[in-house]
Amino acid sequence: MELIGDNIKYLRKTKGLTQEELAKNIGVNRAMIGSYEENRAVPKLSVLQDIAYFFSISIDDIIKLKLSESSYEPITDFIRGDNLRVISTIVDQNDKELITTVPVHASAGYTNGYADPDYISELPHFSLPLVELSKERTYRVFQIKGDSMEPIKSGSYIICEYLGNWEEIYDGKPYILISKDEGIVYKRLYNKVNESGEIVLKSDNPDYSPYTIKVEEIHEIWKALGFISFDLPEPSDFNPNKLYSMIQEMKNDIDKLKK
Repeated sequence: MELIGDNIKYLRKTKGLTQEELAKNIGVNRAMIGSYEENRAVPKLSVLQDIAYFFSISIDDIIKLKLSESSYEPITDFIRGDNLRVISTIVDQNDKELITTVPVHASAGYTNGYADPDYISELPHFSLPLVELSKERTYRVFQIKGDSMEPIKSGSYIICEYLGNWEEIYDGKPYILISKDEGIVYKRLYNKVNESGEIVLKSDNPDYSPYTIKVEEIHEIWKALGFISFDLPEPSDFNPNKLYSMIQEMKNDIDKLKK
């Protein structure tokens, strides 16, 4: 435990970063970096992966070596996405990170101001005390518009976790993607970067065709965890029970005709 904390502090100082800067780069809050370095907490595996990725070092080296007294070889075969790592967050008076909300009307502004702390501070933010949300991660809520991801309705709020490592993209899972030309989009991603350096985006609504986006156009990627909607669903006219009843009635009618 002490070795991990000392190594994180050593790596941070070798890059000349403050705790706040490192926290923003790996998607956690500053207080967590302090707790790691002071050996009051041990990073979860997902956080260790982000730290290792950021410093181009293996997790084994962070755990087993005293880096300040060792020579280690940086890993060079990471998929780099440095433009994904600029993230601004808001904390309360107790230094606890708050969840920022990006409503539809702020979508265009967010594409330009996503890295501006002053802009982020002007957006709505709140705490969400749910056990499913870790204190070590950074979360954001994006309101979506359009019918491309139905059955999730236009106007729904997507609860997301910041994703700082492209290798954690799972094919077919939904993500919020921030890009230069597309702005804020909610799609299923397929991390099959082709020779042109593009990622595939696919809608749940079959009326929309899949398309690709160049990796260098991406600002941020957020993993979708759930959603909040004020559009309550209506009972379906063709629910399984009703459909079964209709089939049984048709079967009975056919049997009567045969007789």
